[in-house]
Amino acid sequence: MYRRSAAAAVLLAAALTLTACSSGGDDSDAQAKAKPPASSAAPDPADAPAPSAPASDAKPTGPVLPDAKLTPKTGSFTAEEKKYLSGRVPEKMDPAAVLQTGQEACQRVARTAKRDKDAATGAVITGEIAGAKDAITHLCPDQKPILAAAEKGFPEGPRQSPAAGNYRALTQATNCTWEAKGKDGAVLASGPETPPKAGDKITATIPAGTAEFNSSGCYAWIPA
Repeated sequence: MYRRSAAAAVLLAAALTLTACSSGGDDSDAQAKAKPPASSAAPDPADAPAPSAPASDAKPTGPVLPDAKLTPKTGSFTAEEKKYLSGRVPEKMDPAAVLQTGQEACQRVARTAKRDKDAATGAVITGEIAGAKDAITHLCPDQKPILAAAEKGFPEGPRQSPAAGNYRALTQATNCTWEAKGKDGAVLASGPETPPKAGDKITATIPAGTAEFNSSGCYAWIPA
């Protein structure tokens, strides 16, 4: 993997502020509220150094380098690294600087998953590990099981027309609550039935016909 210089990192952060400033507004507020599984021994992904890539898998909105110019100053990129970089490198930026942001995302996923797969899955679902989807797809395919689990889940908060079924919260916090409502606003189900104790597994059953599922303090959900 190609490593960038510290100067390139500063330039990349500045360029991305100009080319992708419209993509990060609401995400920061949501991420500030999200917390990983309370029982996890893994470090909070949010405590790791923030990557210098955009705060999502969104690509820059401004001019980008054409694929033909995606070459490092020394060495070469692999085919998958080039796929990751395609359409992602702002003009006049070092492609290697952008590549490292994906490498950093991979490292954060791998470190967290090694100690707690639920924590890693939740961090991908909530966006705490920025840009994880594309990074895993092209740069660290060994983490695809984490991505596959995350793609079946969703973060806490309101969710419209959710698929019926049983779900498990990726937290063991005692303040997790949830509620399923029908089209007329009537409560179809809610929980937990009794206040959870520290360490309890929290599950929810979403009935068929649920128009909105809302949860708070639950971090993220995956099929049980």
